[in-house]
Amino acid sequence: QVQLVESGGRSVQAGGSLRLSCVGSGRSFNSYTMGWFRQAPGKEREFVAAIVWSGLSTYYADSVKGRFTISRDNAKNTVYLQMNSLKPEDTAVYYCAAGRISRETNYYVPGSYGYWGQGTQVTVSS
Repeated sequence: QVQLVESGGRSVQAGGSLRLSCVGSGRSFNSYTMGWFRQAPGKEREFVAAIVWSGLSTYYADSVKGRFTISRDNAKNTVYLQMNSLKPEDTAVYYCAAGRISRETNYYVPGSYGYWGQGTQVTVSS
């Protein structure tokens, strides 16, 4: 069982930066693949980024590649999402998720993650 709590979301102007944090509690946090997803009003939840348990491999949606960076600190049971050069289309509720996922193709799929946080709102104004 893993509990996840996100923080760091707020309103920011286009071109600005934010860092989201997700703190996990429970056993074996460092054995989970961690992902960030987002959901805008009226849209489906979409993949943003993922990081494997070791932190050695990361994966990104094309829409955020080069602007967002996912990282983790297993000693602190925390995963981060550094978001730079924010755009209005990045506005969404951002969720972190944890899953034991063995296939790379499943990192992008929300259903592969068994644990979810409550979400944090990011609003980017033009």
